[in-house]
Amino acid sequence: MLRSLYSGVSGMKNFQTKLDVIGNNIANVNTYGFKKGRVTYKDLMSQQMAGASAATANTSGMNAKQVGLGSALSSIDTIHTGGANQSTGRTLDLALAGDGFFVVGTILEPAEVNNGEGEDNTISEPIDGAMNISYTRAGNFYLDDKGFIVTSDGQYLIGEAGTSDNPGLIQIPLTAKSFNVGPDGSVSYVDKDGQLATAGQIRVANFANDGGLEKIGGNLYKESGNSGTIDRDDNGIDLAELEIPGQNGSATIMTGFLEMSNVDLAEEFTDMIVAQRGFQSNTKVITTSDEILQELMNLKR
Repeated sequence: MLRSLYSGVSGMKNFQTKLDVIGNNIANVNTYGFKKGRVTYKDLMSQQMAGASAATANTSGMNAKQVGLGSALSSIDTIHTGGANQSTGRTLDLALAGDGFFVVGTILEPAEVNNGEGEDNTISEPIDGAMNISYTRAGNFYLDDKGFIVTSDGQYLIGEAGTSDNPGLIQIPLTAKSFNVGPDGSVSYVDKDGQLATAGQIRVANFANDGGLEKIGGNLYKESGNSGTIDRDDNGIDLAELEIPGQNGSATIMTGFLEMSNVDLAEEFTDMIVAQRGFQSNTKVITTSDEILQELMNLKR
């Protein structure tokens, strides 16, 4: 069989994967905090027809003769460039201006959840021992019926609870008249007596390799073996290993804004055209190879 048949098949498969990634990007063009994907390729092994030879006293050197056997996927990258910030004016719409991720989680072990009147609401260290931890750039947060700051899926936003040094859940008392989130993540509120008080401080997570994080759906990411870890002492993730917004190169928090997707529709449509033409070109290679084989079969007549 002709090598070009299999080269064409490999090219078709790769361009189909590229179209899948482009389709996902376009589908999430309005998803808060979404980071687009990108496909790269590499060539497969080459068949050696003749090896290279060095120059002699009578002849010059000769290059190797090789025939490529198609292409393969090299990587599917997540591009963590920042998206545009959309102004909403809503207090719990938060955007990260810079590097970092909000830390959210669901409770794995029973936790003390109070009635919103300001009692202790911290959880035991380490955080990942008591909660299933995830990371997100989507900053559309809400208050639940007890005053805890949560995501649209009900996961708790994690940070310093009140004035405690322990990691915990950030809760605004139900009797609070108003509240605000500062650029450093501090959550303050006006209590029933009109006094300013602190409900807690949002913390963010920074990773050595953001591109190594794994998407798990719901605008969430998980650590992987290549993302790096924020658990520096191997004793579980604690509050000290999370960054205060604006410190140590971490992002500051913009209140009343949401980070939009970093998908550029013009770029995606251009890549779609390239992928479509590439797919068609590879199908043409297969068709042409088939016609050649048909001519060979006709030689018998």
